[in-house]
Amino acid sequence: MAKDKKHKKNKHKDKKPKGPTMAETADRHAMYQAAVQAVDVEVEFLDKLFHDLRGRKPLSFKEDFCGTALLSVEWCKSDTQRTAIGVDICADTLKWGEEHNVRPAGSEVASRVTLLNKDVRDVHDPKVDITCAFNFSFCIFKTRDALREYFAKAREGLKDDGMLVLDMFGGTECLDELEEETELDDVNATYVWEHAKFNPITNEILCYIHFEFPDKSRMDKAFTYDWRLWSLPELKELLEEAGYKKVRIYWEKFENTDDDDDYLESTGEFFEATEAENQESWHAYLVAEK
Repeated sequence: MAKDKKHKKNKHKDKKPKGPTMAETADRHAMYQAAVQAVDVEVEFLDKLFHDLRGRKPLSFKEDFCGTALLSVEWCKSDTQRTAIGVDICADTLKWGEEHNVRPAGSEVASRVTLLNKDVRDVHDPKVDITCAFNFSFCIFKTRDALREYFAKAREGLKDDGMLVLDMFGGTECLDELEEETELDDVNATYVWEHAKFNPITNEILCYIHFEFPDKSRMDKAFTYDWRLWSLPELKELLEEAGYKKVRIYWEKFENTDDDDDYLESTGEFFEATEAENQESWHAYLVAEK
């Protein structure tokens, strides 16, 4: 009898909870936006950057590899004179962005956002003040020739005083296989960034985004990134070869906020730099002026 009771208890314990898991009901695009994007901060950075360098307010904007176009929508929400073009090769992602970001912003904002399901290298008109390629998206181009071509095509789409703005990551941890976890209180989940593989001969890096939930379910490989990890000197040289007259590097400011002198925390502020100390992890912007 004891065996029978024990067997019944274990059987009951192994039963799966009724209904779908949190991972099964979560929307991966909404999760991505909560985990990765801070579009209000990015718009503020671009606005100040352009005004400081050009002495005027930037109005026209193109977001290459725009995904859900959240940044394009925020750009147009920030000023009634602003327009944005979002370009992405994935039609399904653009459709999601149209339904969840563009339309909910209201008809007035939506009228100033144009989404194009095209290769970013094929969109050159209308000319814009700023083109950006954020979240390291341009790293899909793995050869110098391919990346130089993209930079040159992006330059064609800029006004005479326009600029291309990129962001890039690096640091000693990039060469390691690792997982970093960040709690996302707003969506009740954990964001997991994984470096799954790095090839030091080609500098190719394979990364994943996963999401974990309080019910122990996991959205595994919600996003996959097969990139080349470009260095800042390589990017600067390729931008100059593509015809940009000046390339500036903006380095993220870190401060000591702990009793441990070796512990530095990101401030989210960036300053122009020509020299910096290497770190376990860093994030920088490149600003290429036409």
